[in-house]
Amino acid sequence: MAKDLFNRYIWLVDTIYRAGRITFEEINEKWLRNSLSDGMDLPLKTFHNHRHAIEEIFDINIVCDKKDGYRYHIENADDMERGGIRTWLLNTFAVNNLINESHHLKRRILFEHIPSGQKHLTPVIEAMRDGQRLEMTYRNFWKEKDATFEVEPYCIKVFRQRWYMVARNAGLDVVRIYALDRIQELVPTGHIYVLPRDFDPETYFYNCFGIIKDDNTPAETIRIKVRNNQDKFVRSLPLHHSQRELPSDSPDCAIFQYYLSPTYDFRQEILLHGADFEVLEPAHLREEIKAIAKEMAGNYSIAE
Repeated sequence: MAKDLFNRYIWLVDTIYRAGRITFEEINEKWLRNSLSDGMDLPLKTFHNHRHAIEEIFDINIVCDKKDGYRYHIENADDMERGGIRTWLLNTFAVNNLINESHHLKRRILFEHIPSGQKHLTPVIEAMRDGQRLEMTYRNFWKEKDATFEVEPYCIKVFRQRWYMVARNAGLDVVRIYALDRIQELVPTGHIYVLPRDFDPETYFYNCFGIIKDDNTPAETIRIKVRNNQDKFVRSLPLHHSQRELPSDSPDCAIFQYYLSPTYDFRQEILLHGADFEVLEPAHLREEIKAIAKEMAGNYSIAE
């Protein structure tokens, strides 16, 4: 019953959000075409009960505009459009519900595989909620043996099909980033910790491209020339929130500027685009990419 209610809430939010503005009669018409309805109308009283539950659970207000023909809309739709965990959850459940309704389409909808690290999401989130340390056995790719130690989870982040946890290593008294798919075991310890009041996840990763945060690699201004129509993709999906486009002296290319830390993952992103991306500044990053490209070319040289 609880699962059905939750699915109803998700369906209702998704329906109103996609419609923009919609009357109760139009909502009921869509409801009757949904498998959740079992062919039964949506009672007005039930609809209002769902509205109040949605506000309480998701902090999403569904309001009625009497001047607009008693149409309903989401009051804080702008917040949803800016993204975040609420939007991610709603999108995930909405897509899941849609697929479940269209069983014959399941084999025609393909998703990216995310490594098994998500099985550790629940204990990590519960530990963050309860302010409880975890004893973690972790496998570092650069070390031969697994290590077991206590951590204090600060936040979690997904990047390139992997989940990561930012946590304080209690033994070393340092904040580090751990990949959830490298965790071998997690055990609640019962030891309580307090999240530092000055820790903010957005601020922590503000100048990062992805998941790597290196205090020895400070943020700096980076300019990249983009060729072969790849600029259209960069405009539609910015590499970083600091991205802005600069005037270009050629119609065949575009120049984008960033302010971020040029860590390993950002260098890999540049190399991923091959000859379509050219680093203009800073000089040291240009030389680094040039050296890597030269080494790559050497790997493919034909032996005489």
